[in-house]
Amino acid sequence: MAKMDLSLLRSKFRGTMLGALVGDCTGSPYDNGDKLSSGTKLVLQKSFDKLEGPPFKAPVMQFTDDSAMTYSLAKSLVEQKELNVVDVAKRFVKSYYQEPNRGYGMGVVTVFRKLRGNKLTDIVTPAKEQFSGQGSWGNGGAMRVSPIALFCYQNYDKLVDTVRKVTEITHTHKVGIDGAILQAAAVYQSLHLDCNEELNVMNFIDNLIDKMDKIEKDEEGLGLSEPQPYKVQLGILKSLISEEGEGSHDDKVVQKLGNSVAALYSVPTAIFCFLRAQKPITGIQTENPFRRAVQYAISLGGDTDTIGSMTGAIAGAFYGEEKISCNLLQHCEASEEFRILGDKLFELAVPE
Repeated sequence: MAKMDLSLLRSKFRGTMLGALVGDCTGSPYDNGDKLSSGTKLVLQKSFDKLEGPPFKAPVMQFTDDSAMTYSLAKSLVEQKELNVVDVAKRFVKSYYQEPNRGYGMGVVTVFRKLRGNKLTDIVTPAKEQFSGQGSWGNGGAMRVSPIALFCYQNYDKLVDTVRKVTEITHTHKVGIDGAILQAAAVYQSLHLDCNEELNVMNFIDNLIDKMDKIEKDEEGLGLSEPQPYKVQLGILKSLISEEGEGSHDDKVVQKLGNSVAALYSVPTAIFCFLRAQKPITGIQTENPFRRAVQYAISLGGDTDTIGSMTGAIAGAFYGEEKISCNLLQHCEASEEFRILGDKLFELAVPE
């Protein structure tokens, strides 16, 4: 591809940060683990219509732990101008203790308490001790990595290494770490594609399969039923995408890809939602493909704020901030701060 126009690239950096925020804020009211009824899906449709419509006074939609940790990570990268894992961990812990009611999972809270207890002298052991020494394979690593895809815009190998180190602060199971790498890789691919050209969906998936093939080479001995679980999930994703028609196949998608807090059953789902929303989806009335992706992700139920946030980051990285409604952003907490962080990461990562 020809060198991308810098104003478009800046928009994509902003779009990544804002997309993650929008998916989190709009998804969190539906985050109760349940499937969405047809009535609730209608409420979701009307809610988006209203938020994107003429400005109105309403309480700002608050972000959850997903955006709190994304913000802390981005801020650390911007201020340190490099990865400083101790600084990232310190910010995570400080942010949690300042605002503990953001919806943090108990596992992560335990890690933060231990980190505070050891005064951050040992960053890795608290997370390693989780789940009888297995470490967590939840999506708490994946949900916060989008700033790393921006920071490592020029260097994919550095991205993999950085994601690994940041994820290990709270998630040390290889499946949790690999999920974070896959999410960052999807954002990275979206950043490097020109949204003015039609997206080749199959190429997008095949490139991710190639990347995960390399990452998952050393899975032997983990006791997994599938030796390369993300590669398998991406294969399922590919076959679901190639099924023709506008039908949303919601039940099939949830059954085969998942919508839970496990990274393996949520990261591929977020990627699917972004790719599926390239075309119209029955029951989702909007011409805007960014909104369609996020609304579809939330409509699948389950861990709606995190899957919404991961989908929003990938879609925002592809479309840029132009496709994210300004009126909708007015209703999302801290949207201006997230936009500014997108700009600062751009200035760090892209030599003018």
